[in-house]
Amino acid sequence: MNQDNKKISPSSPALPGKFKQQPKSLYLLPLGGTGEFGMNLTLYGHGGKWLMVDLGMGFAEEDAPGAELLFPDPAFISERRQDLLGLVITHAHEDHIGAVSWLWPELQCPIYCTPFAALLLREKLEEKGMLEDVEIHEIPQSGNFSLGPFEIETVGVTHSVPEAMMLAITTGQGTVVHTGDWKFDPNPVVGALTNKAALERIGKKGVLALACDSTNILVEGRSGSESDLNASLEDIFKKCPHGIVATCFSSNVSRMITISRAAQAVGRKVALVGRSLRRIEKAARKLGYMKDVPEFPTDKEAVKMPRDRVVFVATGSQGEPRSAMWKLAQEEHPVLALHQGDTVIFSSRTIPGNEKSVIRLQNMLARLGAEIITSSDELVHVSGHSARDEMRELYAMLKPEIVVPVHGEYVQMQAQGRLAKECGVAQVVLPQNGGVIRLAPGKAEVVAKVQSGILALDGTRLVPLESEALHDRNRIMSGGMALVSVVVDREGRLSEDPQVTLTGVVEDDVSWDAEQEVSESIASAMGTMGMDILQSDEALEDHIRVAVRRSIKDISGKKPVTVVHIVRI
Repeated sequence: MNQDNKKISPSSPALPGKFKQQPKSLYLLPLGGTGEFGMNLTLYGHGGKWLMVDLGMGFAEEDAPGAELLFPDPAFISERRQDLLGLVITHAHEDHIGAVSWLWPELQCPIYCTPFAALLLREKLEEKGMLEDVEIHEIPQSGNFSLGPFEIETVGVTHSVPEAMMLAITTGQGTVVHTGDWKFDPNPVVGALTNKAALERIGKKGVLALACDSTNILVEGRSGSESDLNASLEDIFKKCPHGIVATCFSSNVSRMITISRAAQAVGRKVALVGRSLRRIEKAARKLGYMKDVPEFPTDKEAVKMPRDRVVFVATGSQGEPRSAMWKLAQEEHPVLALHQGDTVIFSSRTIPGNEKSVIRLQNMLARLGAEIITSSDELVHVSGHSARDEMRELYAMLKPEIVVPVHGEYVQMQAQGRLAKECGVAQVVLPQNGGVIRLAPGKAEVVAKVQSGILALDGTRLVPLESEALHDRNRIMSGGMALVSVVVDREGRLSEDPQVTLTGVVEDDVSWDAEQEVSESIASAMGTMGMDILQSDEALEDHIRVAVRRSIKDISGKKPVTVVHIVRI
């Protein structure tokens, strides 16, 4: 096993007491994906065993400077991995599969997923040198298998990526339907229609609980069909006299195909810009999902073609740093550049929390002379998630006794709960990450709280999101840093003037004067200290730190991170 995958630090202190399953009870325990978008990780417990559904990632925001990716903390289940029967992946989007290659060493359980998800997962595991360690079982999008006390039926659903599925998980306490991401698309571009016949059959047998995706709960009506985009994109492409760059989620195979068909209709080629897009295309072609789509030229080949004969599809629709779109906006992309009058199409929704990043990206592109088109301007995006009427239809099919809203922030989960009540659902339980919900027997309720949290990828390490390193980095961003070196004799008297370096505290042209002023304040403070302080490194550091902060506050009003080094000679 690759030694880079080291043991993960817990993201929160151990909670008092130990949760233990009651053998006849059925539990639902989210460790990620509730009260937030992304990082989906749900556990089902019964008979002393656990079943995991999905293991996804999210993207770090501005409050975690230097971190790139976020993962749910698996500490609770990693401590019980001898009872973890397996991980079932509902589909191949990063918020459901992206943490596997990072966290699997903590779990070491078999993985069950469809061929498309398995292909992408194997690539990631191979990159980390873990492929030979991980047991992957390919399962059909619609089928049945058993893991211990769990009888699992997979139900094929339509989504923006191939082979998405719901799970009907049956135990002696009843059936729980876990939706994953889904919609009712009457004319999908990729894959088959959602299997309504299977859902109706499951509903007739009786559904104890429904754990339902809440992403689009605030959207009235229906989500629409991916096929509706073709005519709209074709019309937009016809009107664009210059270059076109479209950006979408890299895993949206349906959108890749839709853009390609529209481009082909107006005599343009499609070129993919970004590694993740090319990886998804390769997997889709290998499994036959792009048979009628012409091979794409590389970005290097495409830039040599007339600009009015190419549509570039680039990664970075959420304004992610280092993505192809970000590099384009910064004029730093090694192959592609925007020209005055080019059109940039955002064929995606903005994930809540990414609004600032997306707006900043769009402004940067506009300053380069690009015409920006979003879903507010034209029909350039159709969601892969169900809207309210589709959810009402699902409730009518399944008639669940209990609804547990998942996959959303609290506003979405609350709205899902209200809709469930409107549809006649008897019980709604709003989950929290780490909250153990007993679904049966008896009334559904939260019966325990276990360790949960978020891990951040900080360089090559996984650290708790609330780690001291990230906390200090935030403080440095707001207040700067003061580095102080003090040389004293054995009695604690200064042997030379204290050395002070200020970073990010004041402007360079006044930093020397400020450093001298702080140095003098240290010397003055030490002149009033008693021997008990001067002869204790710890006490001396504390008192110098106080003096430095007081001096800098007087100079600039800032409260920098202050590091003090004591050297005794």
